[in-house]
Amino acid sequence: MRIAYHLPSTESIYAYRTIYNGYKNAFEDLGHEFHTFTADDDLATFLDIHKPELFLTSTHYYYRRYLDFKLLKRYRDAGMKMFTKIDFWDSPMGKMRINEAKSMKDDKEVIRLIQSGLYGDYFHHVVEQDDQRMNGFEKITGYPFYTVPLAADKIALNAKLSQRFVADISYIGTNLPDKKEFFRKYVFPLDDKYRLKIYGQDWTFYDKALGLVQKFGQLYNIKPLKSIQKPKLKLGDEAKIYRSSLVSINVHERFQKIYGGDCNERTFKIPFCKGFEVVDNVACISRYFVPDKEIVIGKTDSDWLEKVEYYLKNPSKREKIIEAGYKRVVKDHTYHSRVKQILEIIKQ
Repeated sequence: MRIAYHLPSTESIYAYRTIYNGYKNAFEDLGHEFHTFTADDDLATFLDIHKPELFLTSTHYYYRRYLDFKLLKRYRDAGMKMFTKIDFWDSPMGKMRINEAKSMKDDKEVIRLIQSGLYGDYFHHVVEQDDQRMNGFEKITGYPFYTVPLAADKIALNAKLSQRFVADISYIGTNLPDKKEFFRKYVFPLDDKYRLKIYGQDWTFYDKALGLVQKFGQLYNIKPLKSIQKPKLKLGDEAKIYRSSLVSINVHERFQKIYGGDCNERTFKIPFCKGFEVVDNVACISRYFVPDKEIVIGKTDSDWLEKVEYYLKNPSKREKIIEAGYKRVVKDHTYHSRVKQILEIIKQ
């Protein structure tokens, strides 16, 4: 199948980088033809050349500015399917999150486009069906949405032990304001007793400022700015870090813990790399893994900390959980699984 994946800027150094590569690797490995539609492409020319059978895009305002919905409708009338990632119907995110969309319920234009049938054939989100942030989407738009969670990229994540990344505790992720207090209280003090290593974006003022400049450059497709900052790690480094750490910690944003309907990529990537994960309490994780057998979940913040230290001191307790978590991800939670799910949806 000919796949068109809409990502305005492939220069992103944040989560969309690994999500995009996960889908790209999975589609190609499963024998599909994969093309990326970016801000540098003309949509009419792109569609004429590649003639996609499946077009994946998003309702996010950043994506919308590059779409000609009447042109896309002509291709859809000729057989192309359009699979659209939606935003939260009622978003808890603050206005300072410049890269995040506002609540869909307040976006009259996107509601009009969906209701009129112009914004897609199928709609999806990483969030679970019973998450209250999505209450109202189907009633107002007339369309259901499908839950397609994040996953692990089994092509890019080749887990090997590396002396460069050996640590007692590791964390890979962006320094988000919502997590600042948790890290101050529970994570940074661990450095006094253990070898703690933290990787990712925006952990210094300079990187954070440069990241804002880069996001601005990507939003307006300004070539010198949109690639001004490079990723701190190669795609393959993440797997080596998880494999070479005794414990890989996973921390979610506060709203994820409150609503419980979505989790981050780390949730799946750590066990796939045969790392040992201790994660905070997000309800949907217990749907994806068997707690205490395939993954370790801290029920409270203090319980999370206690479990990090307990499993550091009891290495024999980690092995069975590592193996069971790995098998669960391989079976159910790779991007290959998500691609197969998407293709099943559009066959219905």
